[in-house]
Amino acid sequence: MQATTLGRAAQAGAGRRPGYHVRVEDETAPSPLRIAVERVGDRWSLLLVESLLAGPRRFNDLQTALPGIAPNILSDRLKRLEKDRVVLSRRYSERPVRLAYELTADGRELAGALRLLATWGARAGEAGTMRHETCGTPLEARWYCPTCARAIDQGEATELRRL
Repeated sequence: MQATTLGRAAQAGAGRRPGYHVRVEDETAPSPLRIAVERVGDRWSLLLVESLLAGPRRFNDLQTALPGIAPNILSDRLKRLEKDRVVLSRRYSERPVRLAYELTADGRELAGALRLLATWGARAGEAGTMRHETCGTPLEARWYCPTCARAIDQGEATELRRL
């Protein structure tokens, strides 16, 4: 177990005061974010997933879509994403063996997370934000409970738990 203080550092003997929070982390159980980062945590993997959202693509198409990626890095990321069941490869030629790559269901689930990252990046950069096509208002991501049929505030949400 690891205890991490959040906020200002507590002085010895100061006791518990408002503004001091202690979070206890169990180091034996990896966090869901750590698992996600291990699967697709580098920039090329995320950009590859984004490139495949429109549908299956061939190696050369992916290389064109991702300027600056070396062929060996592209090959490595595709193999790793395939091993992690994010990408699926299909042969389209036997001689020589040529593959087309597409996202699995797990890979397609990343679309929402990628949109959130892109929106966050757009606020820091020069790119535009996603807008509602009908009225032009910038879109916001919110947690939604399908049982209650309403948006949930952060204070109402609990930590992710596996059932």
